[in-house]
Amino acid sequence: MEIGIDSFASNMASDGKSIAGNRVQVIEDLLARIQHADKVGLDVFGIGEHHRKEFLDSAPAIILAAAAARTKRIRLTSAVTVLSAADPVRVFQNFATLDLVSQGRAEMVVGRGSFIESFPLFGLNIHDYDEMFAEKLNLLLTISKNEVVSWSGKFRPALKDQAIYPRPLQDPLPIWLGVGGTPASFARAGMLGLPLMIAIIGGETHRFRPLVDLYRRAGKEAGHPPELLKVGLHSLGYVANTTQEAIDDYYPGYAEMFTRIGKERGWPPVTRAGFDAQRGPTGAFLVGSPEEVAEKIIRHSNSLGGISRLTFQMDNAGLSHAKLLQAIELIGAKVAPLVNGKIIDRF
Repeated sequence: MEIGIDSFASNMASDGKSIAGNRVQVIEDLLARIQHADKVGLDVFGIGEHHRKEFLDSAPAIILAAAAARTKRIRLTSAVTVLSAADPVRVFQNFATLDLVSQGRAEMVVGRGSFIESFPLFGLNIHDYDEMFAEKLNLLLTISKNEVVSWSGKFRPALKDQAIYPRPLQDPLPIWLGVGGTPASFARAGMLGLPLMIAIIGGETHRFRPLVDLYRRAGKEAGHPPELLKVGLHSLGYVANTTQEAIDDYYPGYAEMFTRIGKERGWPPVTRAGFDAQRGPTGAFLVGSPEEVAEKIIRHSNSLGGISRLTFQMDNAGLSHAKLLQAIELIGAKVAPLVNGKIIDRF
């Protein structure tokens, strides 16, 4: 199983206040963490895309290109590219260029995003949310497969015998489909034969098994080989030397941020009881000691019929750069070997 990190380039301190005066340092620290993840042997690092004050990731391909210059082997991906609000031609060109800069280490996870700020920002109609994404995904995949494209749709001017450059080093450039909990999204990924990245930020992970089965069934019925139908899991998590240390570090900032964001969406405030349930044996959170988190990852994988990739989202709790570096060290040195190593027969 590939193990990695996702980041939203958080610009928030542990007290929930913006640290805007240190934006340069925030980006520098993020690049240092990507470099450290490469050094400790993690497989992938993803950068999200948001258009909000508390995150500095509105241009993920630029951050990833900077990271490419500092790293040697780690794969670099979006997490996710908000394709509904982007031009697929430019998305492909950006990530094809990243693939050349990184010497074949670029990927993208495309999705509709969990926030809607990009729609008014780019003059788009939120009511076109689903139809727009489907059309733009079709165009992106067409570009990926063809150097010269003829295409027409509803939301973008048509292309007629249009050559699109540069072409990436990888052929094809890996494109994952990022999904939440909509059955149609799982079925679409299967029909298209795209690897699937599931964002599970709450609830019980095993409850997604019927949707994963739907994905695999749709892929099989469409004639795609099983090796193309990869399943990845994006989870909130944090690793410290002990479980109590992990809880003490992570919970305060997590509770503050998700209570604040929850007010925008009508969610109830975060409670410690709710957090403890999510951190429990079947809950989605991967917060604890290396041994506890590794055991839970294996349990999640088994409950979903096997997963190919697991990424931790850690910088949503106001944790310090030093704490995040320590967590990356522990994930690389202890969690990944436990998951992929030789004591798997314990579980």
